[in-house]
Amino acid sequence: MATKIDTLADLAKQANYSLIDTLTPDPDTREDGVDHYPREVFSGHYVRVNPTPLKDPIYVAHSQTFFKELGFSDSLASSEDFMKMFSADTAEVPPPLKKAGWATGYALSIYGTEYYEQCPFRTGNGYGDGRAISILEVLIDGKRWEMQLKGAGKTPYCRGADGRAVLRSSIREFLAQEHMYALGIPTSRSLTLYMSQTEKVRRPWFLDTSSSRDPEVMIEEQTAITTRVAPSFLRVGQLELFGRRARKKEHPKAIEELELFVLHLIKREYNDEIDPSLPLQEKILLLAYKFRDRLTSLVAEWIRVGYCQGNFNSDNCALGGFTLDYGPFGFIDMFHPRYQPWTGGGLHFSFFNQPQAAQKNFYMFYTALLPLMQSHPNELEQLDLIKDGFEGVMQDKMQKMWASKLGLKTFDEALFNELIMLMVESSLDYTLFFRELSNIPEDPHELEKSFYGSTLYDQKSLNKWRAWLQKWRSHIDKSPESLELLSKQMKQVNPKYTLREFFLFLPIKKPKKETIPF
Repeated sequence: MATKIDTLADLAKQANYSLIDTLTPDPDTREDGVDHYPREVFSGHYVRVNPTPLKDPIYVAHSQTFFKELGFSDSLASSEDFMKMFSADTAEVPPPLKKAGWATGYALSIYGTEYYEQCPFRTGNGYGDGRAISILEVLIDGKRWEMQLKGAGKTPYCRGADGRAVLRSSIREFLAQEHMYALGIPTSRSLTLYMSQTEKVRRPWFLDTSSSRDPEVMIEEQTAITTRVAPSFLRVGQLELFGRRARKKEHPKAIEELELFVLHLIKREYNDEIDPSLPLQEKILLLAYKFRDRLTSLVAEWIRVGYCQGNFNSDNCALGGFTLDYGPFGFIDMFHPRYQPWTGGGLHFSFFNQPQAAQKNFYMFYTALLPLMQSHPNELEQLDLIKDGFEGVMQDKMQKMWASKLGLKTFDEALFNELIMLMVESSLDYTLFFRELSNIPEDPHELEKSFYGSTLYDQKSLNKWRAWLQKWRSHIDKSPESLELLSKQMKQVNPKYTLREFFLFLPIKKPKKETIPF
């Protein structure tokens, strides 16, 4: 029988804190979690942190879909004790719920290069969860979920920031997570969204008539907290942190902490796929193989639906192989291979470069595991082969994805390359184009709604599109029954809707006291 959760007390019965029960706390962490200022954290897997409550919180939204999946009553979202806990007031939570949450450190790599300077201490010991605090792990019907508050105040990793999130970005993240889930893309989920009626913070933003790529003014914005949920929030960057410390022998228990973290990762994310009785090095090989499979599949899916993770650093790469962080992200409108939704990002994290960015993150994952493999040359050689095979696996999945979007049985490189060149020249909408192509058009004018400009009124461009459509149609079975089936299959791959910025803007601009139904 499925679990039914009507009250916070019901939820408390499902608590199961695997991370803090099995991993090592920072030796300097405080039992009461009062730890809200930047400091170096030299060892341990986590620090205890008391979340900072929102002032005068009110309900904004909850995911009715996710509540139903978890067995939560919809009324729970607006109940006083539940709302207090998930707006960061944990002072009076019922046992066995814990008053202090936890934050984790991680290393920073950008496109395969280790960085230390972004840490305020220039050592790498101060980089981590600056405003994300996990407050609960639960086991519900045999499935583990970690619940993390984003915007719940300062942690030792806050690097001088205020630890808050604002309503605008919180709504974007809430909607993006649920949209990705609806598209069938592995992702963290949105549970609840609460905002403060009185607390505001200053953030950089744009003038109303701005055409600038960079923010121009500071504005006051309402603070908010979203609860994001995933099987774990373990990241490549965390593994890297322990791998670096073990490699450099930074403290006596560095190699032990790395091993403990790897075993915890396997149990959290790969327990059904990796036999716990295997020797450690064999577990690591299976972990690498399965993480490679998940990561390559995820990135191919991102590109299928037009998603770009604008800051795909290793600390934004989930070891469970799902979409983790919705910071600078975007869904592509007008197609360009170098689309980048983040003004501070570079081409290395642009739309078509995401497979290469994933490969760089996988390399950092591999590098972090090396201290555990050095005395096992045979297994190390196999790990090298898994790492070296990443590019081939990624390419194979990308080609299969493109073939499915185009309704082809096998990928045709020449046909695909010609299409990409035409798409760039023609200023067309990525989502609308592939959706309209799913209707198996015979003439470019049938694709007209996906073009932004006047391409179809230019005879030279029109002729190019007619020639490409003719080539494309020569690759498919054109019998009426086959075309009908193919159209249905392509529509399963090519979404009808995408999360456009102007859609996101509408709920952000709603009156403050209006709630948003989901």
